[in-house]
Amino acid sequence: MIRIAGLFAAFVILAGASFSPASAQDTTITVFAAASMKNALDEIDAAYTARTGVKIVASYAASSALAKQIEQGAPADVFVSADTDWMDYAVSKKAINEPSRVNLLGNGIVLIAPKDSRIDNVNVAQGFDLAKLVGDGRIVTGDVKSVPVGKYAKAALEKLGAWQAAEPKFAMAESVRAALTLVARGEAALGIVYATDAKVEPGVKIVGSFPADSHPAIIYPVAATTTAKSETSDYLAFLRSSAAKTILEKYGFKFLVSPST
Repeated sequence: MIRIAGLFAAFVILAGASFSPASAQDTTITVFAAASMKNALDEIDAAYTARTGVKIVASYAASSALAKQIEQGAPADVFVSADTDWMDYAVSKKAINEPSRVNLLGNGIVLIAPKDSRIDNVNVAQGFDLAKLVGDGRIVTGDVKSVPVGKYAKAALEKLGAWQAAEPKFAMAESVRAALTLVARGEAALGIVYATDAKVEPGVKIVGSFPADSHPAIIYPVAATTTAKSETSDYLAFLRSSAAKTILEKYGFKFLVSPST
C-alpha cells in the first residue's frame, strides 16, 4: 500500500494537481550529502517537506565515505558530493542514475582560526609561509588523500608553494565539519574549510581566502542513485528551484544552474 501511495503521489505531481501531505505521509527520501551541506540542506528539506509532505532523511559525512557506502548498497535515493571525483566514482560503480546528474553548486576554501586568535588578515598568495604562520600549532583540514576539502586544500598549497613546509604540521580530519569543530574548540591553530562552513560557525573567523585559480573548481554534483524511489525526481527538481537557490545562496553557495520556478 505504501508503494501504491507513492506512485499515486508521483502521478498527481505529473498531472499538475496539488500534492497533499496526506498522500505523502508515508513517503521518505533518503539523501546522502557532503558534510558541508548540512545547514543549507536541512533548511531546504524542511521547506520541501512543508510543501509536499514527503519526509527527507539526510545523512551527512565526507563525500568519500558516502560514495563507498552507496557502492556497498546503502539505501540512498540521492547523492550530493562536494567534488566531481567521488560522483564519478559512484557512477563508475553503476550506483548513480547518470542522466539525473547535475553540477548544482560552487564553493570556495578559506583559512580559518579560532575567533580569539591573534592571527588575522593573512594574504594567501604565491609564496606565503603557512608553516611559519602557524608556529608550533597545528593546521587541520579534511584528509588530503580522500576528503574533497583536503584535496582542494593540498592542491592550493602546492600551487602556492606552501605545502612542503606546512605538511608536517597538518592534522587530517574525517570531514570538513570535523575540521571546523577542531578549530572552533581551539584544538587547532588554523584550518582550511569551505567558505560556507566558516559562515555558520561562530567559534571561528576567516583570516584569509584562497584564490579561485589556486585549486580545481569546487563543484557539488547531485544525482539520483540507481535504486532511487520514483518520487526522487521531484525532490531533485526542487533542488534546482528558485526557492532552493535563495536558501543556498544565503549560506554562501554559488548556484551553477538556471533555477526553475
